Amino acid sequence: MYNKNKRKKIKTLTKADIYLDLYDKIGYSRQRSADLVNSVFNIIREKLCSHYNVKLSGFGNFLLRDKKARMGRDPKTGRGLMIKGRRVLVFHPSPILRKKVNDQ
Repeated sequence: MYNKNKRKKIKTLTKADIYLDLYDKIGYSRQRSADLVNSVFNIIREKLCSHYNVKLSGFGNFLLRDKKARMGRDPKTGRGLMIKGRRVLVFHPSPILRKKVNDQ
C-alpha cells in the first residue's frame, strides 16, 4: 500500500509478526506466543461483541457507535431510499500513540 502524499510504501503488521516478536523478545515458544496473541484478540473481540468499549491505556480506544437510520440515494437510479441504522466500530488513538506516530 502506498501513501499518495509521501510516495512511501506503508508496511503492514500482521498477527504473525506480533507473535514472532514475542517469540524473539520474550523467548516464549512460537505456539505459546501465537496462543497469547490470539487470546488477547479473542478477548477484545468478545467484549466488543458484548457491547463493551475497549480502552487500552497508551494505545487507544475501540468504541461502538450507533448510527441512526437516514435517507440515502441509489446511485444507479437516483431514487431516495432509507438506509437502516447500524452499529459501527471506531478507533481513537491515545494522545501518546498519536504523538509517537507523528514524531517519527
